[in-house]
Formats: sequence, C-alpha cells, structure tokens
Amino acid sequence: MTALIRYQADLLVRSQRWLAPVLLYLAFLAVGVRSGEPVLDSLGYTAAGMLPVTAWLVRVCVSQEPPAARAVVAAAAGGQPRAHLAALLAALGCAGLLGTAATAVVLAISDPAGTDHSVRVPLPSAGAAGLLATACCVLLGAATGALCGRPLLHGRGWSVATTVLVALLALVTAGSPAKAAVTGLVSGSLTGTVHVPVLPLLGAAAVAAAALALACRLTAIRG
Repeated sequence: MTALIRYQADLLVRSQRWLAPVLLYLAFLAVGVRSGEPVLDSLGYTAAGMLPVTAWLVRVCVSQEPPAARAVVAAAAGGQPRAHLAALLAALGCAGLLGTAATAVVLAISDPAGTDHSVRVPLPSAGAAGLLATACCVLLGAATGALCGRPLLHGRGWSVATTVLVALLALVTAGSPAKAAVTGLVSGSLTGTVHVPVLPLLGAAAVAAAALALACRLTAIRG
C-alpha cells in the first residue's frame, strides 16, 4: 500500500493538477489572514478553507489515471478497491501536509490574543485546536471528494456541482463536525478561550472512514 500511495502522490505532483486548488487556497488565505490578527479567528478561517481544497484534491487523484493505466494498477495492486484507496489516501496525505503548513504559518504571524486583543491566548493550546480543526475539515473534505467523484459520479459536470454543494453544506450545516470545529475556534476567540475540537474530530474521522470504505467498495462494481 505504501508503494501505491507513493505512486499516486507522484502522479499528482507530476501532473501539476494540484496547482489550481493550492493556488486558490493561497489566494483565500491572502484575502482573509493578516499578520497581527487574533490567532483563533485566523485558525478557524484557515481550517475552513481546507475542506473544499481537500475535496478538489481527492477528485483529482481518483481521476488522474486513464482507464487502461487504472486497470493495470488495479491488477498489480490486487483489485480496484485497493488501488482506489491508495488514490484517496494520497490526496488525504497531501491535503494534510498543506493544512499543517498553513496552520504553522498562521500561528507564526498571528497575535496570540482574543478578538479584542485584550485577553492572551496560549499558543500551544491554540495550535493544537487549530490542527484538530484543520484535520476535521480535511477529513470531511476527503469524504466529500470520495462521494462526489468516481465511482459514484462519473459525469464531470454533475461531479463538480455536487462537490461544491456538499462542501458548502459541510461548512454551514448544524451538526457538521467541520462547522463545530471552526465555530469553536471563532466563538472562543471572543473570550480568549481555546476549545479543542476532540469530539468533532472523532465525528469527522467516522464520516471519512465510512465514505472512503463505500467509495472503495463500489469501485469493484462500477469501476
């Protein structure tokens, strides 16, 4: 599996199809994150942007091979589900690295204080909360990409439209782990309180595991 994931990640890097989502995310950060801004607000903004970016990266990874190459890889890997899982995990890992790097930069340039800059916020706790919130959004983004791409949706137009809609709903719907994690950071900034989103992370992990398992299982049926 390690070799398969490395192969999929190498394909992603060489294809340069990662440029569009990564550049969009960097532009998103350039607009919303400023040096000296409250750290928890900036971390919430940074984490939220990772959800659609991860969904985009997942869609790229599961569709970057032509059908003939996909069949060869599946034969060598022992089946379509295993090869598809490698593509999903490669995208998930790349998104995780991007989110971790963005979180580290935000921690370095933000003011460790609440919204009104009067209450100090401990950076280690803020960093932990920011990383977990980013992980929540990455996991839900991976679930979104897995459910809105091949093998469930093959049509490019429907796949893109559904991905955008589901990503938006995951960020704004009550009960969503991503919304809970991001809201916890932003609301905590008002009082200078750090809310570490452990329960949202567990929920996001469960949703992602179920979505990836379903997508891999269906590859054996729908390809």
